Amino acid sequence: MRLRVDDLHFSYGSHEVLKGISFHVEDTGFVSLLGPNGAGKSTLFRCMLGLLTPASGSVHICGRDIRNMPANELSHRVAYIPQSHSPVFNFSVFDMVLMGTTSQLSPFATPGREQREIAEAAMERMGIAHLRDRGCGNISGGERQLALIARAIAQQAKILVMDEPSASLDYGNKLRVMEMVKNLTSDGYTVIQSTHDPDQAYLYSDQILALYDGKILADGTPRDTISSDLISKLYSVDVQVCSMHEDGVRVCVPAHITR
Repeated sequence: MRLRVDDLHFSYGSHEVLKGISFHVEDTGFVSLLGPNGAGKSTLFRCMLGLLTPASGSVHICGRDIRNMPANELSHRVAYIPQSHSPVFNFSVFDMVLMGTTSQLSPFATPGREQREIAEAAMERMGIAHLRDRGCGNISGGERQLALIARAIAQQAKILVMDEPSASLDYGNKLRVMEMVKNLTSDGYTVIQSTHDPDQAYLYSDQILALYDGKILADGTPRDTISSDLISKLYSVDVQVCSMHEDGVRVCVPAHITR
């Protein structure tokens, strides 16, 4: 089992954010975490990454409690990919990806030939080797997101935690990034993303977690979880989940359009 979260509770002062969260991810695959703003998605991710200490409960990565893992060992297991953003410093794409290898080094060591080869391979894997010497501030949002994913791959962690990886991208870049991410699961990666897009979650996910008011409201396959009632409750809108093809692909449509 790659990841297990047991009865996780977390509060900011007197405000309880996570209220007994429990779920598990068996092995490789694509997991989407759905939920409205304020549901606790980011807090859950921070607890899973060891950045926040829960009031109670536990997070196990590959059978080990993360509280018993040194930081460098945890970084070998889990990598975090934030939303694409404009960097403060205009590092080259290669240097950005190379940063992912620092967890493999001692505190005062510098990347050597092995780390450079790892970075080159990660860029090739994500199809951005041709951007090697371009500044990260001079490439598109989609290319920058792929560079961030390549940096995580260079970290050589098999669990990738992604915070809305396609949120700021146009339609074409969104599809390209999501296809690249989905393909990683065929290479033994476990991908866990937060998203506000139930249609995207349905198309790409193997497992869906719905988080609402600090609790897991649904956990299962897209076909078993995505429903009109669930999406309407999560986002306080009246929608209908409609099947568009014989293979059962579903999309969410505002209810007034289907009437």
